[in-house]
Amino acid sequence: MRHTKVKDLLNSTTTLQEVNAKGWVRTFRNNQFIALNDGSTINNIQCVVDFENTPEETLKRITTGAAVSVIGTLVESKGAGQKYEIQVTKLEILGDSDAEKFPMQPKKHSLEFLRENAHLRVRTNAFGAIMRVRSVLSFAVHNYFQQKGFVYVNTPIITGADAEGAGEMFQVTSLPLDNLPKNEEGNIDFKKDFFGKHTNLTVSGQLEGETFAMALGQIYTFGPTFRAENSNTSRHLAEFWMIEPEVAFNDLDDNMDLAEDFIQYVIKYALDNCQDDLKFLEGRLLEEEKSKPQAERSEMSLLEKLNFVLENNFKRVSYTEAIDILRDSTPNKKKKFSYIIEEWGADLQSEHERYLVEKHFKCPVILYDYPANIKAFYMRLNDNTEPGRETVRAMDILFPGIGEIVGGSEREERYDVLVEKMKALNIDEEELYWYLDTRRFGSATHAGFGLGFERLVLFVTGMTNIRDVIPFPRTPGSAEF
Repeated sequence: MRHTKVKDLLNSTTTLQEVNAKGWVRTFRNNQFIALNDGSTINNIQCVVDFENTPEETLKRITTGAAVSVIGTLVESKGAGQKYEIQVTKLEILGDSDAEKFPMQPKKHSLEFLRENAHLRVRTNAFGAIMRVRSVLSFAVHNYFQQKGFVYVNTPIITGADAEGAGEMFQVTSLPLDNLPKNEEGNIDFKKDFFGKHTNLTVSGQLEGETFAMALGQIYTFGPTFRAENSNTSRHLAEFWMIEPEVAFNDLDDNMDLAEDFIQYVIKYALDNCQDDLKFLEGRLLEEEKSKPQAERSEMSLLEKLNFVLENNFKRVSYTEAIDILRDSTPNKKKKFSYIIEEWGADLQSEHERYLVEKHFKCPVILYDYPANIKAFYMRLNDNTEPGRETVRAMDILFPGIGEIVGGSEREERYDVLVEKMKALNIDEEELYWYLDTRRFGSATHAGFGLGFERLVLFVTGMTNIRDVIPFPRTPGSAEF
């Protein structure tokens, strides 16, 4: 007979039916009660074994991690905390699990230990919940843009363009590293490489996305991006996923409206469709916070924090206004910030962003109109800014606990201004001729933003380390699995 998912069995409206469930043993107690989980839900179904009529050899093989198939009758459970259970009539061991060696025992494991066992950690309640929430959020992203008529574009993973201008990119080459070909100047001859030029893994699909927006009106990308930044922190990954919408004829205000609406939609979608998982993750976070000093604990529970983002309009504040607030703030005056704000033009750190959100405004914040010299070349220069204090039409969205979650801008649509900016930064015009073509032929106001998907998953799940919200984290010195 066909097996039924545990989630469907627990949501069943009829009992006394013969059912088949397959999954992995979470626990087996009193030689009688199997807690069975198949990944469809955080909840286990209890399977009651007739141990008196089950061979001793079979009972010994029912260990944590073993894969089993049970056939039996679905009945209302006499035990507390569960609606139904299966009275087992036939049990088959599909795959043994050596209890002595299986790392995921039914006890609390440290997150570091689980990262070392990333191929098995998804069998724990916490990581099962995180990955189901990640999946639902991913679907919500596509759902939102498809409903709004956006076109999904797959921008290249291998590129010759550096969108951020940061230079921290992974090189792609097929050249023999032990015998690199050189040109007459003694430099590496990339003409002999696979693509005939120097290429990298992309840090962003934005530049290519812009070319499609200037034909299809509104597009979005959702794909892997890579950054060779040697940052071994809880907020950085070398391989991560980016969501990047780009919209023709949108200005900065339209861009802020889109980002706010989008974020609230996907969070609400997760709240509506991941109730059991989010409830579990909320409990996990409360437990974790008990070990922290009172001052470091969150003022809100996980579900309160998510609803807080849905129920509050995002406060829109100019960079200049934010700098004045930070300069006059108590932690700045008392030198409690690691980076003291002294003058206009400073690049804001996570501690400053979180102060604005969590202490000053007490709601999500959108900062806009940043100094031009701390932002990317493609952002639109504001008109009528004073010399030495030029600003661009950039925006960042700041969230409690995370800091920056979205970065975006109105793009510089004026060909001559863009060329000037590229010259000042030594960006090769010939290399980006195709990008400049969008300003030569039918240029128009347009805007977009980038949202790091893992930062969104981090916020929604209440996790604190970005390595715990991606299946197999890629970080400096680590590319396991």
